[in-house]
Amino acid sequence: MKNRLVLVAAEEPTLSHHLVELLSEWGYEVISVVSVDEALGEMAQRRFVLSLLDLGSQANDLLRRLKTQGGAPGTIILLTDSDTRESPAESAALGADDFLQKPFSAEDLENVIKSALARPRRSWDRSPDDDSRVRLREEIGLWRSPRMSDVREIIEQAARVDVTVLIMGETGTGKDVVARAIHEQSVRQSGPFVKVNCAAVPRELLESELFGHERGAFTGAHQLKIGKFESADRGTIFLDEIGDLHPALQGKLLHVLQDGQFSRVGGRSTVKVDVRVLAATNQDLEQAVAGGRFREDLYYRLNVIQVMVPPLRERPEEIPVLADYFMHRYSQLFRRETLQMPAETMQRLIRHRFPGNVRELENMIKRMIVLGDPLLRRSPLPGPAPTAEENGARTVKAATTSLKDIARRAAQTAEKEAILQALEQTQWNRVRAAKLLEISYRALLYKIKDSGLDRERRASHRP
Repeated sequence: MKNRLVLVAAEEPTLSHHLVELLSEWGYEVISVVSVDEALGEMAQRRFVLSLLDLGSQANDLLRRLKTQGGAPGTIILLTDSDTRESPAESAALGADDFLQKPFSAEDLENVIKSALARPRRSWDRSPDDDSRVRLREEIGLWRSPRMSDVREIIEQAARVDVTVLIMGETGTGKDVVARAIHEQSVRQSGPFVKVNCAAVPRELLESELFGHERGAFTGAHQLKIGKFESADRGTIFLDEIGDLHPALQGKLLHVLQDGQFSRVGGRSTVKVDVRVLAATNQDLEQAVAGGRFREDLYYRLNVIQVMVPPLRERPEEIPVLADYFMHRYSQLFRRETLQMPAETMQRLIRHRFPGNVRELENMIKRMIVLGDPLLRRSPLPGPAPTAEENGARTVKAATTSLKDIARRAAQTAEKEAILQALEQTQWNRVRAAKLLEISYRALLYKIKDSGLDRERRASHRP
């Protein structure tokens, strides 16, 4: 068996540690995670031969999301409690290959793994590569403006030469689409494409995330961890939000770009990799260099070829095309009837400045479909000038509404948008989102529930 990569997704640290030790002794390479979002993230980037899931009631949620998002979990074994409320039949229908009831012995685990691996792989267990490539071609095909035609030309030229590329642009313009397009058109297209958000990972964990760590390197490092650079060997690594990279790591990244080698955290030997580096930022790196926040030598190493992605307000001719694409895509994904966008709504979209760019438009269409709101009554978009009667009605309403209530509602709306942005930036990893927002994990869970974001998300993932 060439592939010996196993995913362990377990909420209980003691059990996770025990599983990792057993599997490592049996010759497997093990990656350990603690949540559904982390498991889906690993399955999207790596191809596993086996996944052991001990996530309680969330295991079926993971299986459902795998069906829609795709991934490469390999053979799936669910670890269950004797008093579990989850139906094994439902889990099997969703994609579980086998079950192991706790507590179990090492022999029990070994036997169920051998038995499960001996059976044919489920047909729905596939790599998302083909689907993502089709979607990538569709999204690039929506670039109709002269500015984006220039971007497409630079991508084609950059893909032919194996050099670093710096992608600039505001948040939400589609810098990740540009990065994947360069990878897919290059000679490395058959290799992995690994994305790292340098702003989403806490500073103290980012070095281990990028370069991996040896067992015992620090408290909690119970097993060897392969970093993103090793995972991207013979492929491409995309360093998003590179402007937020800590100065201490900027030096280590510079050495990797120069020599193609590095040491894991706590390691004594060097690891050599063959990786193409693409980086993106919404910051002015020249200004950061002038202010001493970013290394000048690293900036010039990254900026061999530069791609500037224009904001959506500078290519308004693409708004109708993008809106129509998102309408059809998410109607199918959410299994909702495709809405017909009224002409007045489209005109409002075209007039809107879109500070959040394409991502803002995409999220707006998602909400429109989920809430059945084609007129965008709940979105703060500019509309036609109000009549005199409407102005009078608004004056009366304002007079009967206290400033305290207005401020409270505005704060709630702003807070909800900030939480949603953090969750989307971290692929709904609540632990990382809480750190990004600088609040406690428990406080974030309460705010998600109180703002209704959990209900909206469940509705968007309704089978």
